Amino acid sequence: MRLRQTWTWTLMVMLVLLDFITDVWMLPAPSAVAMESVDMTHTLTWRPLQTPCNTTVLYSVQFQGEFELMVLNGSWVDALDCQKIPHKHCDLTFDLGSDSDYNIRVRAQCGSELSSWSELSPTFNRRHTVLTEPKVTVTVVGDVLQVSLDKLPLTAVAHVTVWRKDNEQQAAVYTVPAEQMVLQLPDLQEGAEYCVTAQTVLHTQQRSSSTEAHCVSITAPGPDVVWKTPTTVTATVLLMAGLLFAVFWSIVHCRPDQCQTYFQKEQLPHSLEHVQEHVQDVLMSPLETEHCEQIHIVPSDKD
Repeated sequence: MRLRQTWTWTLMVMLVLLDFITDVWMLPAPSAVAMESVDMTHTLTWRPLQTPCNTTVLYSVQFQGEFELMVLNGSWVDALDCQKIPHKHCDLTFDLGSDSDYNIRVRAQCGSELSSWSELSPTFNRRHTVLTEPKVTVTVVGDVLQVSLDKLPLTAVAHVTVWRKDNEQQAAVYTVPAEQMVLQLPDLQEGAEYCVTAQTVLHTQQRSSSTEAHCVSITAPGPDVVWKTPTTVTATVLLMAGLLFAVFWSIVHCRPDQCQTYFQKEQLPHSLEHVQEHVQDVLMSPLETEHCEQIHIVPSDKD
């Protein structure tokens, strides 16, 4: 009898708990949770809910690294830029800041209704990012070879390989950090052809594929370039000297009648003529003398 009552109470409690869980998690959890990581940019994506909602469905994301799992007793951390967002993706690039395995989960919210969490499977490690080839632009200025790089992750470097086309065995490798982006190689052999390739390299030695070889020729300055610059400077100096001489000669040899023609005195406007006459009258009028009278003080007799 007691055993039957115990089973009855247990069943009732389970039904109440099941009903409570159903009320709380009445929204379906997001599905198709996946991570897209290219060039150290990590974006979590999921499929939007198809359940009708009288307001905008919002999503929240949490992550758990080895530190949270081992040191913080399995706690989860909110992704700051991915709390109650209406998007179906979340940029976790700055949240996943170590080379550890991360558990990541997302849930949906419609008004006050919450879904259960959907976890990413398997765990994610940023070392699994896909590296693409850097964009390379090669230009020549005189005997200087300039290599410009683009699309480098901030935590990566580029290995730039340069060789003379007829001597590939003597290739040189240069390391270019992401913040530099430009490599200059001066004093190259004129008339020779140089080739350049580049690849992206992470601190974990993970590498992208190499770019195709970009080959350019180091051409010597033509004969017109040799004389063009000094000739331009000389012509400019002579022109400025001629202009200064002409101005000085004109000032020295200018006759009074001609100078008067070039430098005529403009007449004052009619409204200012009276003001000028008044100022002249004031300046030419004699100063008024100050009249002083002597005052005699007579002392009074005391009783």
